[in-house]
Amino acid sequence: MITKKSILSAAASAAVLAAMAFFLASPARYTQSVRDGISLWAASVLPAVFPFLFLTALFTRFPVYGRLSRAVSPVAGKLFGVSGAGGCAAFLALLSGYPVGARAVLDLSERGAIAQDERFRLACLATTSGPMFLVGVVGGAMFGNPLAGWILLLAHFAAVWLVCLFLKIGKKAARTPLPPVQSGGNALYDSLYSSVISILCVGGSIAVFYAFGQMLSDAAAFLPLGDTGNAFLRGLLEMTAGCNLFSQDPRPLSLALCAFLVTFGGFCVLVQQLAFLTRAGIKPLPFLAVKFVQGLLAAAICFPLSLLAF
Repeated sequence: MITKKSILSAAASAAVLAAMAFFLASPARYTQSVRDGISLWAASVLPAVFPFLFLTALFTRFPVYGRLSRAVSPVAGKLFGVSGAGGCAAFLALLSGYPVGARAVLDLSERGAIAQDERFRLACLATTSGPMFLVGVVGGAMFGNPLAGWILLLAHFAAVWLVCLFLKIGKKAARTPLPPVQSGGNALYDSLYSSVISILCVGGSIAVFYAFGQMLSDAAAFLPLGDTGNAFLRGLLEMTAGCNLFSQDPRPLSLALCAFLVTFGGFCVLVQQLAFLTRAGIKPLPFLAVKFVQGLLAAAICFPLSLLAF
């Protein structure tokens, strides 16, 4: 009997075999793509993300995090149906971007600081990009237009929050007290160890998906997709590469499609996030569905606003 699970398994197997065939057909080309991904990780992602991973993990173990959680609990519960600890994690994710929020969800889940019934809503709320990437990298460096970056930022957060407001309907925030604070030495070591493992996983996914993106681009060369279609396909795998391609043709549609990509995340970012979230009990398919809806809404919000920038 053919089931949905068997179809997905067959499709995944076919994709893996195709990637292996591409790599064997031109190892030098795709080895270079892996090097490019590692270079991007080492030069840009590692210095920007690793400190936030470490500091976020360490901060959630301090007593002040518990006090802040109690302070924001009424607002976080009323708006999004999450506890104060979850609201603080979402705020930290807003400042630092992918994949800090997903890592914070896992850390709080493992410590029993957030309830089971709020984890999915928190995962959808805390998995956001950050102002540094949206305004500084995409808007300023890629499009050469800071206003485009601010429009992207507004559309991105508005879409994430609006969908999470909808998810909250009929739900009540869990009020789970934070567990006892760890001793300083254990907190420091545990935070450092978990952050090192996390950033290595991020680097591995970037390197692999950089190569996958090149393979997809080579395969798409035989299809009449055009520059827009090719950029969107590359972005579905690795959003930074897609945004960079869209920036070569700056117009409202290009920025709107970037809004979809940075909000959906692309499979590279999604793999990074799900590596943490699945360990926290988050089911992948519902999470992907929510991120897809958030991406569509971000594009819809971004397009009319983009007329102000181009």
